[in-house]
Amino acid sequence: MKAKILFVEDEASLTELVRYNLERENFDVTCAADGEEGLMMATEVPPDLILLDWMLPNLSGIEICRRLRRNTATASVPIIMLTARTEEADRVRGLDTGADDYITKPFSPRELIARINAVLRRVRPGLSGEVLRYGDIVLDSKSHKVMRNDRPVHLGPTEFRMLRHFLENPGRVFSREQLLDAVWGHDVYVELRTVDVHIRRLRKALNTDDLPDLIRTVRSAGYALDYETAPA
Repeated sequence: MKAKILFVEDEASLTELVRYNLERENFDVTCAADGEEGLMMATEVPPDLILLDWMLPNLSGIEICRRLRRNTATASVPIIMLTARTEEADRVRGLDTGADDYITKPFSPRELIARINAVLRRVRPGLSGEVLRYGDIVLDSKSHKVMRNDRPVHLGPTEFRMLRHFLENPGRVFSREQLLDAVWGHDVYVELRTVDVHIRRLRKALNTDDLPDLIRTVRSAGYALDYETAPA
């Protein structure tokens, strides 16, 4: 069954490029050229994932994202924002509004497809058996094993889920609240400082033998798996 993707973008040449590459990967792609049309299409027939430009005619991507998250029919639809804005504050704002991922322009179709697949893995259980690799870290979801630098890493269940979440979103900054929702779930009450405790445990398990720390602390924002310092 094809995953249905709604692409909201006002630049015609980019729309055609993305549509072509996604359809080659067997995605079912529908496009909208302005914000109001995109919002209407998303609410009438919610897709499996939305690619959403930030700057759109009639209604901005940020406002669309905000309205979709308030609508019970679309609140759980994954959203990837596409934008030319490169400042970290803009990325954090987009993610705090409810986007699941954030890609800056220009981007390669290959990167976009990888990001789409990573987001869909989290909402489609049939894709959850994959091995995730990043730098010298390998996580096997099926066997529940983690390796770093070809050595086993022993993690508790919470640290395992947290690492998997980071591996599915390399480079993305997550606030403590977002990590609580992703790792513990929306309906579980956990204090924010608990996130810091598990981050310390994860770092301790990963960073043996003086290996570089790949988890970056972003002041006043949260944490990220820092691809810029990951081993080649």
